[in-house]
Amino acid sequence: MEIKDFLTLNRPIFEKKLLNEAVNVRDKIEEIRVIGNINLLDNALKIVLYVVEDKKDEVVAFAKQEGIAWANYSLTLAFKLEWVQAIRRTLWVALQEYEIQAGLEVNRERFYYTESKINALIDEFLNGFFISYSKYKDELIEAQRELVANLSVPIIPVTPNVCILPLIGEIDFSRLNTIEEKVLMEIGRLRIRTLIMDLSGILQMEGEIAPNFLKLLDGISMMGCTPVITGLRPETVRKMMELNLVFERKAEIKGTLQQALDEYLVSTIT
Repeated sequence: MEIKDFLTLNRPIFEKKLLNEAVNVRDKIEEIRVIGNINLLDNALKIVLYVVEDKKDEVVAFAKQEGIAWANYSLTLAFKLEWVQAIRRTLWVALQEYEIQAGLEVNRERFYYTESKINALIDEFLNGFFISYSKYKDELIEAQRELVANLSVPIIPVTPNVCILPLIGEIDFSRLNTIEEKVLMEIGRLRIRTLIMDLSGILQMEGEIAPNFLKLLDGISMMGCTPVITGLRPETVRKMMELNLVFERKAEIKGTLQQALDEYLVSTIT
């Protein structure tokens, strides 16, 4: 009987020993299956069969697949490490039992060859898993960062030439840089002629941010677009006056967003 057939035939015994080895993981098996649709016991048999058949390409591909799955569902890495090391130990017990049942004589050369091959492939799996996990996790974080950045600068077209940018919350240097990059890019891409920037939702704009905001208005004008400011709060206006900064030289000012829409939508239609 080949080793792969032995492992398959004795799967219940293998799994029982594996669960005894992986003390911290065994109580999480069902939770991991529900959260990530990952069957740890099925996957354990798949790994050991790839390893004993010396299928390196399959080991690498499966490690990549597993890394993505664990990263996608934010499963605990410590559980994976414990599980794979438990698979390693259990596999060695199974290999010893196989040789006993097969009546094979102890052979040091065969043992060291098998040890080198088995452990190298399991290490290959672990290495591939962690690289895949890390890479996919970084991609998820970057995608989420870009999503948050885009949601924080929602440029809304209302006509082919007029767009609205409602700004909400607090504006700091980091967010202002994001706004500047997105605004200038979208003006060029959408050929925006009028950009209505509604500041009624701005909770706070630090004094040192205001000069940079005025530079943004200059940049908008340089792109051939007319910046329109609406919804200035009294505290923002007082801050501008204290700093001797004037918006109306940089942009058209309207009291409310509705006033701006009434004017620019009518002028666009006519």
